[in-house]
Amino acid sequence: MLHAVIMAGGSGTRFWPASRATTPKQLLQLVGDTTMIRQTVDRLDGLVTPEQTLIVTNERLVDTIQQQLPELPPTSIVGEPCKRDTAPCIGLAALLVSRNDPDAVMAVMPADHVISPTEKFQAAIVQAADMVASTPGQIVTFGIKPSYPAEIFGYIQRGRSLLSETDAPAYTVKQFREKPDAATAAEYLDSGDFYWNSGIFIWKAKTILDALAKRQAAMLGHLEKIVADWGADVQAETLTTEFTAIEGISIDYAVMEHATDVAVIEAPYNWDDLGGWQSLARLQGTDDDGNTIVGKHLGFNTTGTIVRTDDEHLVVTLGLEDCIVVHTDNATLVANKNDEESIRKVVKELEGRGWSEYL
Repeated sequence: MLHAVIMAGGSGTRFWPASRATTPKQLLQLVGDTTMIRQTVDRLDGLVTPEQTLIVTNERLVDTIQQQLPELPPTSIVGEPCKRDTAPCIGLAALLVSRNDPDAVMAVMPADHVISPTEKFQAAIVQAADMVASTPGQIVTFGIKPSYPAEIFGYIQRGRSLLSETDAPAYTVKQFREKPDAATAAEYLDSGDFYWNSGIFIWKAKTILDALAKRQAAMLGHLEKIVADWGADVQAETLTTEFTAIEGISIDYAVMEHATDVAVIEAPYNWDDLGGWQSLARLQGTDDDGNTIVGKHLGFNTTGTIVRTDDEHLVVTLGLEDCIVVHTDNATLVANKNDEESIRKVVKELEGRGWSEYL
């Protein structure tokens, strides 16, 4: 049986000041008419039921997610007491879904990607699930054909073709590569053998648990103690004690870089990881002056600029070029587009000053 696991614990700091601790990126309406997590769950409609959907998030976001996704039973939303990266998140999910379904196939994905059309995405998930179900130990991921030499994504190098007449192209995986420098990214693009790593995985719960038992035994031990008390009066206490004791590590470092039976499907759908404010220009387009405007704006001699406000607050720009302007109720960001990565530094500085009202 297919189960969807949605990782929704990120903080989305590059979308500050719209993204905050209690309303991070995945809970915002940034592209389209609904929030990112709502879009992710809707994209799975018809593939999995609410009972087969598990969302793992930060404990402070559980109530908000429940409000946004009222069709999910409360047991489908798990709140982590602290941040420990993706491997513990996925390991806990695998243990939970395999309690009642030992042969469970998991589709693991972030909550904040923009993917279309849904039909092609679902067809790719089914293709991957069939590969996993038919081959013991198989892991399948999705590669995004690169359109430019990106330095912000990890890469997957493909190997030999796994022939199929009807499905999307699939290949063995030679290796995973970390985020490259500009020259290396250009080499990857020119070779034609590399994909962007989408961070979406399909595997059997047993496969990932076996891998964690081999390479992250201490972590798995803590997770097993948590699940042993799941549903008992001490569930919350055990979750806090054992999860906090885990040393955080990503699933890429913990499992994927060491795995041998990995295949990559060339994603037949459109994909964007919505990494920062410049994503809005890619996804929503620009006007004749290269501006992307959300909300009420009046601009003079303004080019290549992203403005996000609301219909009740007017933003006026004069002589701006290649800037980001984001207005919220209690904070406004004005930045050069080329310095977007420094938004993370702003958040750290706010934390250091104790200005929690802006976080």
